[in-house]
Amino acid sequence: MKLNKTTTLFTVILVAFIKFNALAQEQQPNILFIVTDDQRYDSVKTFNKAIDGNEMSALGYIESPEVDKLAEQGTTFINTYCQATGCAPSRAVMHQGRYTFRSGVYEFEWHNNKAEHMEPSLPEQLADLGYQTFHVGKLGYRLKGLDEQGNAKGYKVYQTDIDFRRLGFEGLADHTYGSISEIDGKPLNPKVNRVELFISPEGRFEYVCQDLIDQKPEYQQVAEDITKKYDLIRYYKKNGKKSISEGMVVSGVSPQAAGKTRDGYYAHFLNEYLVNENKPFNAGKYKFHGVNPKKPVFAHIGFDFPHTPVLPPAEFRERFQKHTYKIPEVTDQELASMAKQMKRQVGSKYSDHFTQEEKQKMIQDYYAFCAYGDQLVGKAANDFIAYSENNNQPWLVIYVCGDHGWKLNEHGAVSKFTPWDWDSHNPIIVVSSDKKKFPAGKIVKDFTEFVDIAPTALSAAGADLTEKKFQYLDGLDFAKTISKEAPIRDYIIGESHAVTGPRAYIRTKDYVLSLKTRPTRTEGEDMLWALSASWEELDPALYDTKKDPQEIKNVAFDEAYQNIALKMKEKLLNIVLGDNRVEINWGRQGTGTKIFRSNFAPGAHDYKLKI
Repeated sequence: MKLNKTTTLFTVILVAFIKFNALAQEQQPNILFIVTDDQRYDSVKTFNKAIDGNEMSALGYIESPEVDKLAEQGTTFINTYCQATGCAPSRAVMHQGRYTFRSGVYEFEWHNNKAEHMEPSLPEQLADLGYQTFHVGKLGYRLKGLDEQGNAKGYKVYQTDIDFRRLGFEGLADHTYGSISEIDGKPLNPKVNRVELFISPEGRFEYVCQDLIDQKPEYQQVAEDITKKYDLIRYYKKNGKKSISEGMVVSGVSPQAAGKTRDGYYAHFLNEYLVNENKPFNAGKYKFHGVNPKKPVFAHIGFDFPHTPVLPPAEFRERFQKHTYKIPEVTDQELASMAKQMKRQVGSKYSDHFTQEEKQKMIQDYYAFCAYGDQLVGKAANDFIAYSENNNQPWLVIYVCGDHGWKLNEHGAVSKFTPWDWDSHNPIIVVSSDKKKFPAGKIVKDFTEFVDIAPTALSAAGADLTEKKFQYLDGLDFAKTISKEAPIRDYIIGESHAVTGPRAYIRTKDYVLSLKTRPTRTEGEDMLWALSASWEELDPALYDTKKDPQEIKNVAFDEAYQNIALKMKEKLLNIVLGDNRVEINWGRQGTGTKIFRSNFAPGAHDYKLKI
């Protein structure tokens, strides 16, 4: 039979109808996506047991009963690594399902959705599949829209989005930050940016900022009172002056009781969204519409804990102060062999000069904050599962232990931004009503990556990932990793530019190598510099993790490791520089759309590396 245009159109419509009908018959699961902020894996007993053989952290006492329950109910991907060890680029990886070198989002730059290579984000793709999408808490995905003139404008990737900073300025938190143009009813000139706002148990706003003190000296006393009242320890430089108004808070107590903190309200408003089916509810001054139980839901909760300010509620803090922790140490030998870029991060947040008491309190409060957050993760998951089961709907929960990790004086520093294991090793738990796909209590030791999150959620939602519109995805479906249908990775890769400067890393089960990838941050400039740079110019860091699991001794210049280093270098640079690399001149406001490409080694990323 000869096909005419009418017949062809009818065939297309029929195929689309069959696909849609099949999707409807296989009910789409509700999906909850939980991400914590700066959380290290050793704050969770299940992870410690699987990785190190002991439930407690090597530093000391921890609590994680709720996440441990999730692990019992679902599948733990214990060797998951993030692709960029900074908040914004890591969250871009999760929301786009792409490596940084394929998206062009390498650090904290604003970017836009109009650049030729950009694809819809995970929540937008799910909305196209019939999902209603919801977000509360920290998002950190710095995406802009562009108007017809090419100017940046706000852009929401979630249909319902409860802004985390606004909640604080409405008193629904214990701490937040932002800019203010007036205080106590009186205008400020100029306005004060990045002011810290503490909210007292009585609901009183307490502002701290050096710029504010400079304008209104009476706020010096406010800062002193807050420091004492909440027992704050702020980060300070070696040989530097301690400040009561500047520097991230690495230790302290929350002004509010458990449940009344920023994170407590995030969990609360997720539940408000779920219980107010087809009804309005208030989150502060703004009204939102509750879930529609006739549609599948994709809900994302971005917890702030244990990101600074580290402010556990008093009941948790007091419990953890009863425990003494082993304090990590750094040696002159480690610092001497450390790669320059990694030493840059250590120098920017060096902490070994803290007093022993300060280090002890910093560690106690970090784990106390994680224990409090564990309780909230449990509440969010339980509320979501209860909603789904009350409506006889399948469900899926994806819990990500940190958008990256955090150092507690390991390598002599705090903060993140490096390829070291403490900064990049972030296990994931997937719990599902479908125990065949995600078996209860299973631990997967194969390498997995943050790029796997988007394809896992989309596949669960019924997307056919073989379709052309999903070919941009760089990751693998977790369910296929379990069933052994996905390729087994010999390595994980990543590239992060924040603080250290441009640096890429590749990790196998026995080694991790990181290298400087370019001499500047200017997009499109010297993209292939690393291919001809000397070994010294590449500023290499190579660790033999079999012999040196804490990644202390850099053996990049040891003759015994040169063959290993060469193979890892070639693989890494071929992938991150030559397998469809993009860089975009985003600019300060994220309005740039010019793309620079490098594709001299297509297919180099094949998951295989034999050493």
